[in-house]
Amino acid sequence: DVKGRPCEDFCVLQHSNRRNNYICFCRICVITLAEAHPLLQGGKTIENINYQISANCSRLQNKVSGKSKRGAQFLTELAPLCRISSSDGEEYTIYSCIRGRLIEVNENILSNPALLQEKPSTEGYIAVVLPKFEESKSVTQGLLTQKEYEEVLLKRLNSS
Repeated sequence: DVKGRPCEDFCVLQHSNRRNNYICFCRICVITLAEAHPLLQGGKTIENINYQISANCSRLQNKVSGKSKRGAQFLTELAPLCRISSSDGEEYTIYSCIRGRLIEVNENILSNPALLQEKPSTEGYIAVVLPKFEESKSVTQGLLTQKEYEEVLLKRLNSS
């Protein structure tokens, strides 16, 4: 329930980088919609995906270069990544959920929004974020594991 919006759940897929047969501490995070997000329920159609956050901030303008990821936009946990409008007139703001540098946004979903619904945890991802090195071990603190999330979904189902 990010920012008090019930059931608008997000998923952070975390992957450890592997370099020359050893695991690096910097963990790449892929931001996606969680399975219970309203956009993935009830046959909604996505009308528009907009990475323009404000007049002066577009996630599409994020230009990253080099090993130190120069030029990457810095995100807080509640930084908006994009806004998605659905056919029923609802608009959903998708948040970063973690602190770090924006490595890339998925421009493929702009031309093919159905990917977001059909393959949310693979080709339909929203963005890739790289946490600060010193925060990389603690990035998942405060987030639910898959098992904990399934328990939350079960409680929601039982209470409705």
